[in-house]
Amino acid sequence: MSSRRSRSRQSSGSRNITDDQIHDLVSKLQQLLPEIRNTHSDKVSAAKVLQETCNYIRSLHREVDDLSERLSELLATTDTAQAAIIRNLLMQ
Repeated sequence: MSSRRSRSRQSSGSRNITDDQIHDLVSKLQQLLPEIRNTHSDKVSAAKVLQETCNYIRSLHREVDDLSERLSELLATTDTAQAAIIRNLLMQ
């Protein structure tokens, strides 16, 4: 184990996470990622899982931005009553 890792684990006090817990969390995270969901955890490094997680989160952010823009455009072209109904539904 590197000295940096051991120092960070020692400084975290009662929040120590075991290697098994890290492996379990990385495996769970891997199951959420479409790109690497069906590969065996032994064949994918934790670094790869974390990189794919970052990529996936970025793509989700872009998708949310795109959908927000499309919704704004739709609301701008819809009459006021319909737009109010849609806004009300979104606020629930």
